[in-house]
Amino acid sequence: MANQYDVVVIGSGPAGYHAAIRCAQLGFNTACIEKWLTKDDKTVYGGTCLNVGCIPSKALLDSSHKFLEAQAHFADHGIKTGKVSVDVPTMLKRKEKVVSQLTGGVAGLFKGNKVEGIAGTGKVVAKGKVEVTGHDGKTDTLEARHIIIAAGSVPIDIPPAPVDNETIVDSTGALEFTEVPKKLGIIGAGVIGLELGSVWARLGAEVTVLEALDDFLPAVDRQIAKEAMKIFTKQGLTIKLGSKVSGSKVSKGNKKSVTVEYTDSEGEQKAQFDKLIVCVGRKPATENVVDASVGVELDERGFIKVDDHCATNVEGIYAAGDAVRGPMLAHKGMEEGVMVAERLADKKTQVNYDLVPSVIYTHPEVAWVGKNEEELKEAGIDYNVGSFPFAVNGRALAANDTDGMIKLIADAKTDRILGCHIIGPSAADLLQQVVIAMEFSSSAEDLALTMFSHPALSEAVHESALALHGHAIHIANRKRRK
Repeated sequence: MANQYDVVVIGSGPAGYHAAIRCAQLGFNTACIEKWLTKDDKTVYGGTCLNVGCIPSKALLDSSHKFLEAQAHFADHGIKTGKVSVDVPTMLKRKEKVVSQLTGGVAGLFKGNKVEGIAGTGKVVAKGKVEVTGHDGKTDTLEARHIIIAAGSVPIDIPPAPVDNETIVDSTGALEFTEVPKKLGIIGAGVIGLELGSVWARLGAEVTVLEALDDFLPAVDRQIAKEAMKIFTKQGLTIKLGSKVSGSKVSKGNKKSVTVEYTDSEGEQKAQFDKLIVCVGRKPATENVVDASVGVELDERGFIKVDDHCATNVEGIYAAGDAVRGPMLAHKGMEEGVMVAERLADKKTQVNYDLVPSVIYTHPEVAWVGKNEEELKEAGIDYNVGSFPFAVNGRALAANDTDGMIKLIADAKTDRILGCHIIGPSAADLLQQVVIAMEFSSSAEDLALTMFSHPALSEAVHESALALHGHAIHIANRKRRK
């Protein structure tokens, strides 16, 4: 007889484990299926984010930043360290420890909330039925009133540079280098490419980023993207825009390298690297997750079609996270998972898709939310802009961390905040202050009239709001208007 549940969740990444835990909290008998295995064949929860995505990459970003600080900037503070070296294997062990703590934490949360974790691969075979194939090949069938698909995403492969997991790797393989490559090539100047490039450049690699598009960070406000390009180039990243990769060839022998062929504005080019990272984006991992006979609709790119509340076209089946439309961001999936759980309990929870924050965890960080100037101009909306540089922020100066700026945009008629764009120290955390303000429909004046502690990086948020109306205290006011 099939095992029966109120809710079965497929996938335990951010969308899946949030959905499962919240369902259990709301009184639903809940199971969560996870196929991920460690190198020693143990089931772990957390999906891509905790195992090979957000968390391990941030661990390496933090470690590499500390190395760079010790190597190049401690002396500015009067701290003498002598020659500083890097131990990559130890750095990787620390990364694995962080991952283990967090994935083990999800397992503990499942236990504490009475979510049943099931090891194996889940597939929806009928309305209300999920087939689980264990790692031993045996199958079982689960019955559920509600099914939530949170299958996540996988890296996109490109024919000109097939991943061999040795010389040519994807974002997962780039977290496992046991030594610093002398010359590192990266295909794709997006979030993942810039973050991974930053890690290995700080540790001493000569990094070249090949980007097919002519624009750098096209989703980012142009002024912020231009500033980011300048800073990253200064940090040692060689970013080649308009460079379309056409082929690659891995050399033979013990010491392998890869020659990449690409075309830019000057014609056909070649470049040789010790390692090549392919990070041109991700695609939904929805293949074989739902049997075609069930009738769940997918779009041409493999995303499961859902409405604003993550319901599919089949009653009782929902999908959230990277498997559905919208930005592939862990926090977006988390909120969707919780929303689905609460709507199953007849709560009217919604996700505000207009306020999904985006962050690139380089140093300085790049973060943004809402509309940028280019979008507002195209829409014909009149707006005001206030900006403030970290170069004159007391806390940033004290920390010797002054690159970047904050840019706040508000409606010219209503003064309602329409967007915020930051490049600078702790940009992700500073942006969140504005996200909260925007969630409550705050005006720029609301922020300007709010008291901020001193000295703090967040004072730059305050000053950008003041600058929007020409009232900034610590810079000459140059009110900008469309």
